[in-house]
Amino acid sequence: MSSVYLDNAATSFPKAPGVGRAMADYIERVGCNIARGGYPQAYDAAGRVLEVRERLNALVGGPGPRCVGFTPGATYSLNFLLKGLLRPGDRVLTSQVEHNAVMRPLRQLERQGVAVDFLPCDNEGALQLEEAERLIVPGVRAVVLAHASNVAGTIQPLEPVGRLCRERGALLLVDAAQTLGAVSVDMEKMGIDALAFPGHKGLLGPQGIGGLVVREALAGQLEPLVSGGTGSASDSLDMPALLPDRLEAGTLNLPGIYGLGAALEYLDREGEAIRRREHRLAGHLWARLMELEEDGLRVLGARDPARRTGVVSVDWLNGDNGELAFRLEREYGVQTRCGLHCAPMAHRTLGTFPQGAVRFSVGPFTTFEELDYVQDAVYRLLLEQG
Repeated sequence: MSSVYLDNAATSFPKAPGVGRAMADYIERVGCNIARGGYPQAYDAAGRVLEVRERLNALVGGPGPRCVGFTPGATYSLNFLLKGLLRPGDRVLTSQVEHNAVMRPLRQLERQGVAVDFLPCDNEGALQLEEAERLIVPGVRAVVLAHASNVAGTIQPLEPVGRLCRERGALLLVDAAQTLGAVSVDMEKMGIDALAFPGHKGLLGPQGIGGLVVREALAGQLEPLVSGGTGSASDSLDMPALLPDRLEAGTLNLPGIYGLGAALEYLDREGEAIRRREHRLAGHLWARLMELEEDGLRVLGARDPARRTGVVSVDWLNGDNGELAFRLEREYGVQTRCGLHCAPMAHRTLGTFPQGAVRFSVGPFTTFEELDYVQDAVYRLLLEQG
């Protein structure tokens, strides 16, 4: 029995061609640090890191490559951003479908005196824009939103939210964990002030590397969450003000950056075709699972495929979702993720708390034949339940 990997929302697999080779090449042939050594290898490595910053900045329509800081991933980036920016007395708005990478830092900040309020979403997980217009008012320090839900797959309308934030003096902070690489992102067009992202999902890179892209005006307001050596301003006991050093204390994950660089080179060549293919795959899976709603399956998220990512989550109305996921893997080799997906408020909004849901998530290397096979497997299990 062959396996069908449909857990790309957790991490992409397989990775882009050349990722592992680039990481091994750094370890076996380069090995040195950057911003520390005064010898050719170190300068060459620094040049490679700059190239990766430049590719990322171009991909997101960012303010410049030095505004791209590398972190261990999106969760770290969001903590760095929220805890470095928000102060007691500040008011922040977020949505009802956020991941715990946003919710848990905000809960910690609430205990320190930051006021947190919620922008309501409908039962498809979509932000209600009329409510956003009512709630985003002068005095709100920041609005924190996932570009797309990791449970519903619903893409949020960032551009109108960004306009509201600019008009009313709020910062727009975006979690792009589920979109970057698979969905177009443009910080300038969308009015995004800071963007957190992982390297290992839509960017098709390795785990353990991600980043934070910040506008320079916002960067000056950030108190670094981690302090230490940067290889610059070593005469001072304070973190340097210049970017990206202010965001990057300690030794960078250079094997990860080299691997991410290889993935970005692949996306530069194939990215538009990949995005079109993944969109078609997601629409195909959504349509095939929608055919089973009369058989006791509820498909979560937007009814318009144009407003969805490659995530399709389902609730088995006549059975246990954990059993469905277990049997899909055990009997058919279909690998999914079942549960609350680190997003309990999203499940409350979607009506799937506490039972959770079974999440299928396609990637660019998924095939249409695999998705037809998955629909047949789910159908057989539903029929058995009766």
